[in-house]
Amino acid sequence: MEKEKKKKAKDVINPMEQEVEKLNKEIEGLKSQLDTLKNDYAKAYADTENTRKRLKAEAEMDRKYRIQSFAKEVLPVIDNLERALSQDLQSEEAQNFKKGIEMTYSALKKALEDEGVMEVDVLDKPFDANVAQAIMLEKVEGKDPGIVIEVLQKGYILKDRILRPAMVKISE
Repeated sequence: MEKEKKKKAKDVINPMEQEVEKLNKEIEGLKSQLDTLKNDYAKAYADTENTRKRLKAEAEMDRKYRIQSFAKEVLPVIDNLERALSQDLQSEEAQNFKKGIEMTYSALKKALEDEGVMEVDVLDKPFDANVAQAIMLEKVEGKDPGIVIEVLQKGYILKDRILRPAMVKISE
């Protein structure tokens, strides 16, 4: 009878052990799956953060230089207004007209400056090929070689970018 009891106990314990072992394997599989999902989540989160940072940087660059193409188109208008203002006019009517051009020029120049467009100051400074383009050379007494002696066309920068290099005459 004792053998029978042991056998019955074994028969009861054996399926329980099998069930426990089965559940332990299932738990290990679920833990492995959880680790994989955590890793995938971390990768997706990192990718999302990198994309967010890249888009933010691109948006900042777009904001910073949004006026660039417009400013390039307006620079010839500034040049023409400066040429008109350099004319010596005699009549009172012409002087009034010139005053209107001056007001327009000042307003346009201020609007560009407010957006970060600035004139490049190169006159009487050493020639810098990053901001100026040498068009002519001239021997000038009392000037060191490589000094800008005349600005033929003004150059402009937008914040830290060159919009248009200055065209200059430099000393030999």
